[in-house]
Amino acid sequence: MADNYLENKFEELEMKAHRGTSRTRKHEGPSLDTLLHHNRSTRGYDPSFPVGEDDLRDIIKVNTLLASAGNAQTLRFRPVWKEGEVRAVNSLVRMGGALPQLHLPFPGTEPPAFIIICTTASKDSKMVYIDLGISFQGMSLRAVEKGLRCLMIESFDAKELTASLSLPFCPIGVLAVGKGAESIFLMPATEGESLKYYRKDGVHYVPKLSLESILIK
Repeated sequence: MADNYLENKFEELEMKAHRGTSRTRKHEGPSLDTLLHHNRSTRGYDPSFPVGEDDLRDIIKVNTLLASAGNAQTLRFRPVWKEGEVRAVNSLVRMGGALPQLHLPFPGTEPPAFIIICTTASKDSKMVYIDLGISFQGMSLRAVEKGLRCLMIESFDAKELTASLSLPFCPIGVLAVGKGAESIFLMPATEGESLKYYRKDGVHYVPKLSLESILIK
């Protein structure tokens, strides 16, 4: 009963706030399709574009709205934007595993900031990694909305990262954040073709299966 009462009060306030306006509110800002299209894993960043604490806090804040498995909310976040710490994290993460011959990122295009994702629960819990995926995507979309790009990283030296940043919890993921300096394109792919990303003439290509390829009929 209490839940229904609160729900009705919120609806009443919403109606009052928009009384006299169209029922269909005009959408402002980029669509979800646009955000998703630009939300590409980026391994090269513009060093002249700084990312500060306020930017990272704004990105981390989306986690207060995101779903959580069992609503356990075990993730904790450490923003990294100070030069010395950024340099340390860059030395402990690995990028571009499918293109080892390129040794990405190229010198001078390293990420200018990071968000370290930790958990207060056991890192062996399946629920933790459900939350990690939700968090990675949510934060990346907020970054894109701000004109930035990200890279979701799970290849890093957890022990050294914990020691370097004096982390109180176990790190399970790292999100690189910065102004992208790469050309990245999606390429249509069909079932059975290679889905390995590749580079040609400085352009990064990412094969993606079509709707028809992923539908179960």
